[in-house]
Amino acid sequence: MKSRKKIVGVSRDRISGLPDPLICHILSFLPTKEAASTTVLAKRWKPLLRFVPNLDFDDSFYFHPRERRNKYSKSYESFMSFVDSVLALQAKAKTPLKRFHVKCKDVVDQYWVLEWIPKVLKRGVLDIDLHIPSSIGFCENSSFYPLPSKIFESKTLVRLKIQFQDGVSIHVKRGVSLPKLKTLHLDYFRIDTSTFNKLLSAYHALEELVLVNMMWGDSSGPEACSVTVSIPTLKRLKFCRSEDFYDAEFHEYEDYDEENINEGVSLSFDNPNLVYFEYSDAIVDRYKQVRFDSLVEANLRLRKTPDDQTKTDKINVTKLLIGIRNVKILYLSNDTLEVLSCCRERIPVFDNLIELTIKTTPYVGWKSLPPLLKSCPSLETLVFEGLHHKYTNRCGYKDGCLCKYDDHWGAKMDVRTCLSSSPVKVLKILKFGETFDDDDGVDRDHDDYDDEDVESCDEVGGFVEEQIEHVKHFLETMPDLEQVILYYNTPKDEDVMKVFKKLEKLPGVASANCNVQIKAKNLSLSSTSTKRGSLL
Repeated sequence: MKSRKKIVGVSRDRISGLPDPLICHILSFLPTKEAASTTVLAKRWKPLLRFVPNLDFDDSFYFHPRERRNKYSKSYESFMSFVDSVLALQAKAKTPLKRFHVKCKDVVDQYWVLEWIPKVLKRGVLDIDLHIPSSIGFCENSSFYPLPSKIFESKTLVRLKIQFQDGVSIHVKRGVSLPKLKTLHLDYFRIDTSTFNKLLSAYHALEELVLVNMMWGDSSGPEACSVTVSIPTLKRLKFCRSEDFYDAEFHEYEDYDEENINEGVSLSFDNPNLVYFEYSDAIVDRYKQVRFDSLVEANLRLRKTPDDQTKTDKINVTKLLIGIRNVKILYLSNDTLEVLSCCRERIPVFDNLIELTIKTTPYVGWKSLPPLLKSCPSLETLVFEGLHHKYTNRCGYKDGCLCKYDDHWGAKMDVRTCLSSSPVKVLKILKFGETFDDDDGVDRDHDDYDDEDVESCDEVGGFVEEQIEHVKHFLETMPDLEQVILYYNTPKDEDVMKVFKKLEKLPGVASANCNVQIKAKNLSLSSTSTKRGSLL
């Protein structure tokens, strides 16, 4: 019989046998630094980097993670020179570019980064994403870095995201033409209102617009400026000015009298196809038009201006609220609650609202909640982010507040009709048991809480005891509740048990059948309460 000879197979480099376009496609999924390192594998790999359509530069990949930047002061230049070399290599080959992403965690030369933008625009780039931290040589008094105006003349851009921690300024020298742009994210930027209006009027395909940390750059005078956001194709809008930026704008007009300072910016929103709206700004009294016919979800973070602190009778957000009245899901910050409590007109009816989330803090009362809940006839889910409450003179009046109030003789006040007629089926309490300390920004000038109250949360004392009373009040008052969920912010199982036992002592609830759950990190308890009995 013939002996069989064992054949040992020789390993083959199957990837190198693939066509060049397919290899380039594979490399496009790697960070560019790693894609460049593959050139040492074989000679035929070396020229392929110039044809990679997606460039992702991340300095965390470029530098050794254990090395500290202060050990080599000019190390950032090595990273930026590497980006330059790759762009130069591809420019020679005239390779079309799809994606250009740069993400840095350490300081870089921001002017150097801005020089890359015209280079990639010439290559017909589709997606630009620049996330840049503080720049070398930046000082507080320096102006924002000017963004190349050519970036707003691209015929190919589909997605543009720019976040420079030191800020950029936007000036359009010529016309604006971005016919294919669908997503625009700008974070930390300064722009005058005329340029802003010119910019937004040029978008014919935009679906997502994110404007964060925005600062108006008008300095010609105190007259009111008109700003309009009207894009028929827009589906998602995030429009947020930071509080710090507002303070800077306010000081620009310090040479003018107070009446002129209040003129500010007049806003108009006309976006019939918008489904998501997030708005954070100092409240203004000049919403010319607000139209969101298709709105599904909204997030409002309104705050008072310095002038509003003393002239609360001027606050009016009726047009803004009417514009979002078709919304189904609504989030309100604690500052928004305070703004609503000072409105001079009635809150409009939200016929379609089914889920409402409210953020609470110990220094904002619940004065605005009764009229708000009365304006939500279809509300099914009510969510409290925290369950804090500032006691005010409204607590002692019928329908003046939602809290469980005791008068000086210990007698309970009349049941709040906004709760007894509430259609809410699900009540969620997020961050139950959350406490506030010095780092949480509590205003210690208020007399409602002393230092011991704010910092105490031993077992079921302090804020937790107060929050339990609020939960009991809801259970005793709201007739349609089917589920109450407390997300307890504690790692201790014994804390959960103590809260659970306190809720068990309820003699009865307003609803015929309600499931009560307490969820914590290590423990979850559930029980059913009935209208005539106690928790089972």
